[in-house]
Amino acid sequence: MTATVSLARWQSASPFWVSLLLIPLIWFTAFAGGWWVLLIPISTWWVFAALDRITGLNVENADPETPDGDLQRYILLTKLWAPLQFLTLFGLIWYASHGSQLSTPEKIGLFFGMGVISGTVGINYSHELMHQKSHWERWLGDILLAMVLYSHFRSEHLLVHHRYVGTPRDPVTARYNEGFHRFYPRVLRQSLISAFNAERGKLAPKDLPWTDRSNPFWRYWALQGGMLALAALVGGWSGLALFLLQAGVAIWQLELVNYVEHYGLTRKHLGDGRYEHVLPRHSWNASQKASNWLLINLQRHSDHHYKPNRRFPLLQHHTPETAPQLPYGYPVMTVAAMIPPLWRRVMNPRVREWRRQYYPEITDWHAYNKALNPVPDA
Repeated sequence: MTATVSLARWQSASPFWVSLLLIPLIWFTAFAGGWWVLLIPISTWWVFAALDRITGLNVENADPETPDGDLQRYILLTKLWAPLQFLTLFGLIWYASHGSQLSTPEKIGLFFGMGVISGTVGINYSHELMHQKSHWERWLGDILLAMVLYSHFRSEHLLVHHRYVGTPRDPVTARYNEGFHRFYPRVLRQSLISAFNAERGKLAPKDLPWTDRSNPFWRYWALQGGMLALAALVGGWSGLALFLLQAGVAIWQLELVNYVEHYGLTRKHLGDGRYEHVLPRHSWNASQKASNWLLINLQRHSDHHYKPNRRFPLLQHHTPETAPQLPYGYPVMTVAAMIPPLWRRVMNPRVREWRRQYYPEITDWHAYNKALNPVPDA
């Protein structure tokens, strides 16, 4: 791992606030109409891919012991996003449903872009918030997830994914040779089931049924129902349809990222259902500077799983000696994931090299995965 520096020497909070520019940008596209409605996906995918090429990597690390008192400008960003996204989403629903000159294809393009924002930024910020001890921050995370009808992500992520990442018990870990189009319907189904079972399992030792009020799924359903009702109230049936469209796009964006983050990486089975501890090697690392500004260091995912409670500015870059490296940032890699032959050509050799580097004692990975993995190699 690289040497750490003080937060002041590392970088200021200002670049991470770039996500706020997406809000006036989507309002501009709403008023302009036409092909302008495609500006959001072009910006988040292609512009940031180009910026990554220009700005390169950030391999410096802030001191991980920096107290929260020195992180207030970073923390404020994640707290502000929930009300800003709420006002933007429902403001756009009202605008699109009440006499705007947008055609139906333009409305679809506009809310596709809104889904890109609520997935790329909103769900990502909810991920940061749900990991914090503050009750208020966790509530903000719940509100963001309710806006995309994916509230169970909190339970699945905290209770299942972090515990079982890199094992067959984790639905979110993409198996070697499992294409995204096979991964996506599987993870949608299995992550909901695993999240519900995890919360039910927490209640069982207390002799409480899943219907007990302490089950957070009641909160999830109430918040999601409230969002659906508000979309219908603000925009009628068309507003509800546009809300559902952006939610679907956001979920797709999230699971694309989930697919990339752990593709083909497994923790070694120690016998009796036990696995080695989670290490930086069990997540793909990417320290592309510009896309990490937009994604608040989500691409330093190796360190997030190694130290889940670290706030985003303190996440560490890991070198190739300790963590596998993606060749590009998420804007490029998520596009590649949508094209399975291209994805396998780029990533399968890297997975095989990862296996040789970290687990040279396992010589037959096909047999190893077949014994452990419910999704066989293709």
